[in-house]
Amino acid sequence: MRFPEFTGEWEKYPLTDFMSFKNGMNPDAKRFGSGTKFISVMDILNNQYICYDNIRASVELQEGDLDTYGVNYGDIVFQRSSETLEDVGQANVYLDCKPAIFGGFVIRGKSKGNYNPLFLRYLLASPTARKRIIVKGAGAQHFNISQDGLSKVVIDVPNIDEQEKVGKLLQCIDERIATQNKIIDKLQSLISGIIQNAIQKGLNDNTWKMIYLSKLLTERKEKNSNGYEVNSVSVSEGVINQIEYLGRSFAASDTSKYNVVRYGDIVYTKSPTGNFPYGIIKQSFQKHPVAVSPLYGVYEPYSNEAGCFLHYYFLSSIVTTNYLSPLIQKGAKNTINISNQTFLNNMVPYPKEEVGIRPIAALLRNVQIKLNIERLSLVLLEQQKTYLLRSMFI
Repeated sequence: MRFPEFTGEWEKYPLTDFMSFKNGMNPDAKRFGSGTKFISVMDILNNQYICYDNIRASVELQEGDLDTYGVNYGDIVFQRSSETLEDVGQANVYLDCKPAIFGGFVIRGKSKGNYNPLFLRYLLASPTARKRIIVKGAGAQHFNISQDGLSKVVIDVPNIDEQEKVGKLLQCIDERIATQNKIIDKLQSLISGIIQNAIQKGLNDNTWKMIYLSKLLTERKEKNSNGYEVNSVSVSEGVINQIEYLGRSFAASDTSKYNVVRYGDIVYTKSPTGNFPYGIIKQSFQKHPVAVSPLYGVYEPYSNEAGCFLHYYFLSSIVTTNYLSPLIQKGAKNTINISNQTFLNNMVPYPKEEVGIRPIAALLRNVQIKLNIERLSLVLLEQQKTYLLRSMFI
């Protein structure tokens, strides 16, 4: 795939025509100061690095230090090794005019040829280039790259005008993806703000009170005698088909003793997940009944609006942990258990009149619909970039 104004074959060049390679080392702490931060591949992407100007006031660099440890505009920093295929060989181009300092775990490609830095960043991220860069290490689950390996890599490169146009196009998509992520972050913050403001205002004006969760939820004890599909519960996706989310089923051969979850039910997982040390609490938005592990607690809310409020209230790991920690019952082997009924024995803020929760639930649902649309847009943008990386480079 090319822009129509460009014709002719791309030419093959070894990477050494464009840059010379040097392994990062652990610099002398006495020379640079023990608090100096040395850039990594991701630091460049996130613009989080220490420039030479930033350390000059407190550290006197010796002659040749910038040649040894410096990264300048157009240089490329490669991730040297990783246990994950996604990270190893990842390359980012340094695009700041001020030199920065690099250390271990990277290989610096010092610019010496005529290339467009943005183009080379995206070319090196393309599937074709990564296949040429990545080498399986001695460990069964370890991958690495080396100066010698990079020196043998050959890439296909167009003229500088086409490089610039390709680089600008992909940079525009990256900027759009970054903007889309900010939109999603703002909507997630808005949901948190709606919850926090409603609670604070309600408690201040005495229209809300603290009530036991048992007043809002009743345990659903229905078992999976009808053989409904098995779902998992995740922090990001909530109640979701197990095969769709995890790639395969982890359910037992006999799921008749699994718990049934109906639309609007609240599910408590009980197992540590990410920033939730005592489990997560989610409302099911599955339109049809599903089954979940018998280890999970399933609860029917007093109203769908109550369930909606609780779903968003417990999105916060801090709120969830604060609610669950007083309910912990340590088992014989010092395991942490919260029974299905004990789960209901703590208090949450809630309007004194049920009518007070309806506009809040409606607003939260509308923001969630908008959030879902923006997340879909992000997926499409990322798919577009992936397609271009596969189609524009040979």
